[in-house]
Amino acid sequence: MTHSKLTLIASLSLMAFAVAPARAATDTRPPATAAVSATSLPASAPSYSLPQLLTLAQTTNKGVEAAQAGVDAASAAIASARAYPNPQVEVMMGRLQGRQPGVTSGNSPSYAITQKFDYPQQRNLRQAMAGRGLEASEAQRHGFHAELAARVKTAYYEVLRRESELAAATEDLAMMRQIHSRARLRVEVGEAPRYELIKAETELLATQKSQQTAELRVNQAKAALRQQVGGALPAQFGLAGTLGQAPDLPPLPALRDTMTGSNAELTQRRMELERARLGVDYQRSLRWPEVALRASTDRQPDNNVSQIGLVMTIPLWDRRSGPVGEATAQATQARTALEAREFELAQELETAYRQYEITQAQVTALESGIVREAESALGVAESAYRFGERGILDYLDAQRVLRGARSDLIAAQFDLQVAAIQIEKLLSTNANAAALAPLPSSTTESK
Repeated sequence: MTHSKLTLIASLSLMAFAVAPARAATDTRPPATAAVSATSLPASAPSYSLPQLLTLAQTTNKGVEAAQAGVDAASAAIASARAYPNPQVEVMMGRLQGRQPGVTSGNSPSYAITQKFDYPQQRNLRQAMAGRGLEASEAQRHGFHAELAARVKTAYYEVLRRESELAAATEDLAMMRQIHSRARLRVEVGEAPRYELIKAETELLATQKSQQTAELRVNQAKAALRQQVGGALPAQFGLAGTLGQAPDLPPLPALRDTMTGSNAELTQRRMELERARLGVDYQRSLRWPEVALRASTDRQPDNNVSQIGLVMTIPLWDRRSGPVGEATAQATQARTALEAREFELAQELETAYRQYEITQAQVTALESGIVREAESALGVAESAYRFGERGILDYLDAQRVLRGARSDLIAAQFDLQVAAIQIEKLLSTNANAAALAPLPSSTTESK
């Protein structure tokens, strides 16, 4: 009888090893990752995809309007640079009082108009400076769009991560309830000591606490997502998507070249450097004498005196050495800041890419090996515990190992998405579509 019982246990163990890898091959992601309704959502609660959230954020976030206001201000600066100087009009009222015979007394008003002239080079430099300021403001706006898209994506995948953890915790809780019921039955019939029931009750309480904590984290993550998107999201909503959808990235040298030419922050700093260099030339051009045309007329009681001529301001004492030196220092500061930021962003890109490679290797190892082995071990431990060959501690240890492996897989998948989002933000181009569009997805994703 004992030999038959051992043979049955061995057969069930072999079946568990055979079934668990097959199940893991078809479902390697954490349980119910795509099931958004791990928490109780109303039937009328809308579900949003990532592109929908990005569109809502770009239209309802208040920072977008503020960034656009900066571009509008730079556009107005161009209009100011194109404006011609206003004429100056002088009107003087007086009275001529004759003190000698024959001199006519009466009112003697005086009128004058002065029109300042712009040098063509000064005007062109002023307009070019305003144009560079507009381009810098547009690059800053695009950089804000990319930053906002990165924050929304991070919050989106944070919600998916917390929902995956909640789904895993819910499944663990259901399994622990079965273990608790089985342990209570075995203790009641006398097949197991009472400490197994105490251990099962302790584990059940811990699993309930983990499930409640996971549910709270889901609500917190959704609140953070609503904060990034704006007031367009309702209080109750769901998300469509999977956490394990891994993006596909080109090699690091190609990413570095793309970032150098299209990063919004670098574009902004380059435009600021060009504007500072033009400012040096503009301050030097102000050393030239200022020329204005002046016409005047004096009306006396017995005659009129009209005059026309040029008014010239000679830069004799002030050669604008101070403004020129200040503009030169600002240009040097802008150049050094650009070079330093280029180096910093290159290092950030390399760090994010290495983190992406490491995390991708972790996800692959967890999906293809660790989680499957933990599921197989749990199946064997469950069979052994059911037939009394192993105690409850072995069963709980196997479940704890699987729980940890699933938790590591969820965290690794989230870290992989965060690394890809960081790389995408560094590659921000001067187009709203590039800030809105996610990176292309690879064919390797969790089923």
